[in-house]
Amino acid sequence: MMRLHCIRRICTAFLTLTVLFSFVLRVCVGAQTEVHRSVKTDSMQIALTFDDGPHPYLTQEILDILAQYNVKATFFMVGENVINYPDAAKAVLAAGHEVGNHTFSHTHVKGLSEHEVLDELGRCEDALEELCEYRPHLFRPPEGALNEYVEHCSDHFDYTLVLWSLDTRDWENKNAEQIADAVLSNVAPGDIILMHDYIGRQSKTPEALATLLPKLIERGYELVTVSRLLGIA
Repeated sequence: MMRLHCIRRICTAFLTLTVLFSFVLRVCVGAQTEVHRSVKTDSMQIALTFDDGPHPYLTQEILDILAQYNVKATFFMVGENVINYPDAAKAVLAAGHEVGNHTFSHTHVKGLSEHEVLDELGRCEDALEELCEYRPHLFRPPEGALNEYVEHCSDHFDYTLVLWSLDTRDWENKNAEQIADAVLSNVAPGDIILMHDYIGRQSKTPEALATLLPKLIERGYELVTVSRLLGIA
């Protein structure tokens, strides 16, 4: 165990130096990381995303509703929750959904050093690889917090950086009707919609989703994964 810990520290230190070099190089050449919030499209595609899970029962409730309407979504998972609820994480993948990295501990990455950001991303990726045999290729920082080091660490792992264009704010203890209306009143083709499958209080997200999906489909929307919306699937 001590040997593995030392190896991980050495690897993380190497990654930190690599990212620091990349940061200096990118500043010199003026390179920028692309951040995806939505897509300009003539199609009726939109993407549903769920943050902070997996959850021991909310995630499965959401999966059941998505399956009812044959919808695929993207789940940005927290590494600690993957470790605590591996069966829920595996159920998401088994149902054919997409999974992204949402850090290991859901910390505010904007206040971290590059070493700490690398550790958060690496530990979440390790959890998904070890428990689910899955390597994510999307990254969403908690709260959408960004700075240059967060972007460069994302680049180092070869992640596509994804935020959102439509926030349901379902974590604010809203009722199901308010959550659904936040989407139905504002949705447009190419939107990336933010919801959550892990909320500290009683979540109305599954109930809102059951109302929302048939209405979006009736309007002609095709609900797809983020990668498919971006054309990188």
